[in-house]
Parts: sequence; structure tokens; C-alpha cells
Amino acid sequence: MISTHFQKLLDICVALSSERDREELLSRILDTAIDLANSDGGTLYLLEDNQLHFCRMVTKSFSIRQGGHAAPITLPPVPLRHSHVCARAVLERRLINVPDVHSNEEFDFTGARKYDAMTGYHTRSMLVVPLANDRGELIGVLQLINALTENGDPTDFSVEVEAVILALASQAAISLTNMFYSEQITQLLDSLVGALSTAIDARTPYNANHTRNMVKYGTRFLDWLETSGNNWQFDPDTRRSFLLSVWLHDVGKLVVPLEVMDKPTRLADHLGEVEHRFSTMALLTKISLLQGEIDQAEYDRRIAEQEDTLRFIREINTAGFLPDDHLARVEEIAKRSFIDQNGEMKPWITEEERKLLSIRKGTLSAEERTIMESHVEVTARILEQVSFPKQYWQVPKWASAHHELLNGRGYPQHLTAESIPPEVRLLTVLDIFDALTAFDRPYKPGMPTEKALSILQNMVQEGNLDEKIVNLFIESKAWEEAK
Repeated sequence: MISTHFQKLLDICVALSSERDREELLSRILDTAIDLANSDGGTLYLLEDNQLHFCRMVTKSFSIRQGGHAAPITLPPVPLRHSHVCARAVLERRLINVPDVHSNEEFDFTGARKYDAMTGYHTRSMLVVPLANDRGELIGVLQLINALTENGDPTDFSVEVEAVILALASQAAISLTNMFYSEQITQLLDSLVGALSTAIDARTPYNANHTRNMVKYGTRFLDWLETSGNNWQFDPDTRRSFLLSVWLHDVGKLVVPLEVMDKPTRLADHLGEVEHRFSTMALLTKISLLQGEIDQAEYDRRIAEQEDTLRFIREINTAGFLPDDHLARVEEIAKRSFIDQNGEMKPWITEEERKLLSIRKGTLSAEERTIMESHVEVTARILEQVSFPKQYWQVPKWASAHHELLNGRGYPQHLTAESIPPEVRLLTVLDIFDALTAFDRPYKPGMPTEKALSILQNMVQEGNLDEKIVNLFIESKAWEEAK
């Protein structure tokens, strides 16, 4: 029998240490104790706020199971008084073995006796064991009821069973504590993510919205993946690692200057200087007319040319993409000059303005884009300073690789397909999709969903994105609200 108990105890210790679901762990602790002690039932209490709260209750002979995923327990908690046997076990930190509840006068068994009178049950023996972890902290009580003989008759709990249940209680307490610590780490990570998100939100609300949208799309996609029957599945740790990576992927933007990150147009503040220069040109042209240096026709021609040029500059300043003829016209404008009121030769647009107006796509110059792209390297440096738990070790690498492309044309490391895991490929798809469809960006209008999906498919053809993942994302419709 000792051998049987020992083997069962070894098996359950392994099972308890590997259990990840808190509710399942609590149920397994009580069920295993009942099985090892060959008892008819039992109760598991958890110690909170100096009271013992009912957590699980089982009576096999009555087919009663309460707590957890089963029927809820509505009984009030037990105060820590010496008259209650479960409380005494906590207060005195000791195992209590009661051979016969009905003849015992040391503890208040009024509740048990009333229960027996109402239901016809006969509570005879009790074994009560406090749950203390490896740091000596009490976290609850395991209370077993009615040890049974081989014939199923109530009997006493033996000394041998006491030893086995003590060992189980110790392992159970450690497992519960480890799970509590794991939950604390999770809460710490969540609070860290929340704090960083708040910091980003304070600088640029649209960027915080971008992250929240990506988390929303990512969560819906993973939920859909679970029910789609697809071979690609995320276990709980991978799922959480992925969503943490989404939350943290843009944390490096905390150090990107706002004048770069929020730059709405190519010229930005330079537009005012250009407009002032053209106003000066118009006034000088008027003076030339009044002084008789030019006639009315020449005045009208010059003013029309200046106004048309300024209108063109304003137009391309906000355009999403500049074709070759627009870029050629910028070069022509850059060659024009005028003589100012001091007799000095001045260009219609400066060299810096020419470079900015020659940005073919977007609003950032090459130098500004380098600054902007540095956010992924900053993200990596920030997250590498965080001591992530072992199961989340991928987060810094995944979060800082979301601008890598399969053909090596991404940044910052120019990784190629074999070096980019599927989780990062998915993160990239989410990032691009929301960037295309977002309507709150100061530097571009939002794009209809269908057009954004078309661009994703074009990027697949160009070798940038994973075709399978893009198709799965489109199939999932993760951007749609659940009905």
C-alpha cells in the first residue's frame, strides 16, 4: 500500500507542477487528496483577509461537486477562531485528525451535525491539513471527510494517510504559490505595457490607437484560428508572447522627435517660409509695375506664374505620391531666382525645400526616415533591458522585427524569410494593415479596407509578405466587429 501511495504521490506531484489552469489545479488538489486518502469527500479552503473561503466541496456518495467550473459555493467564509477545526489547523499550523466528529467536544461541529440531520449523511472522521508553501506562508486548508474501508464503510484516517496527505498538501501549496507568482508576473507585465501605452498615448494618441487596433485584430485572428481547424495554432504562452509583442512593438517611438513622427506634409513648417518668399516676390513685381520697369501684361504674366507655382507647391506638399513630371517641375522651380529688396539674388525655393518637395512618397526625407526607422532599434534596446519570464523570451525579438520583410528589404537587420518566424510575419501584416486603414494619422488619409487588402496581396507578389498568413488574415476578417 505504501508503494501504491508513493507512486500516486509522485504522479500527482508531476501533474500539479505542470498544471497551468488555476481552476483545474484547485480541483485536482482536492480530488487527488480524496483519492489518496480513500475518503468520501472533502473541502478546500483558501486563506484570504484572515478568513477561510470555501473553494471546492466534494461528497462522492451524494454526487456533490461545488466550486470552480461546477456549481458556485455561496457559504460565508470561516473566521479564524479556535473553535473551528479548519481554522485551528491554520492558527496552530498543524494537522488535525478527528476520528469521530459526533463524539468530539474540542471543536464546534454544529454545522456538520446539522448537515447530517438534514441530509441523512453521517460525518464520522476528518483529516484537516494546513497548506503552507516553501516560505512557510499559509495559503489555505485541505479538509477530508470520512476515510473509507475497502468495503466502503466510514473509518478513521490512518497515520500512513496523514503522511501522504501532508506531502500532498506541501506540494499543492507550492504549486498554488508558483501559479500566484506567475499571475503576479503577468500582472506586472500588463501594468508595464499599460504604462508604456499611456506614455505613447500622451505623445501621439493616434499611435496608441494603432497599437490597440493591432491587439484587437490580433486577438480576433487568434480566436478565429482556434476554431478554423488550421494546423497553425498558438499555445497559451505563444499567444501571450505574441500579444505582448504587439503591445510593445512601437515602444521605441517614445524617443522619436514629434516633428518627425507627426510630420503631416513634406515641407511642414517650411511652407510658411515659402509662402512668405512668394508674397515678397509678388510685392516686388508690383513695385516694378508702379516704377514703370514692366508693363501691365508682364506684371499679369509674372503674377500668374508665381501663383500657379505656389499652388503647385501647396498641392505636392500634401500629395501621397509624386510622379516623374512633378519631380521634374520641382527641379525647374529650384533653378528660378529673383532679386530681393536688398539687391541680393534669392531662389524661389531653397536647396532644403527642393529636397523635401522631391520626396516621391510620404512626407519624410531620407534623413527623417532614418530617424523614424530607428524606433525599432530603440524598441529592441528598451525591451532587452526587461527581464521577461522564460516563456516570453521571444517578445523583444518579435517586437523589434515587425518591419522586416521576407525578401530582405525590410529593416533594421534586413532579415530574409528563413530568419523571420511566422509570429513576426503575422505582426507585420497587422502593422501594415492598420497603418493603411487608419483614419487618424496627421500625415495621410485612411484607406478603404478592400484597397488595403489589395496592397497586402501586392506585397505578397513582391516577395515582402507571407502569402499563407495574408490569406488567413483576409479569411478571418479580423478587422470586423464580432456580431
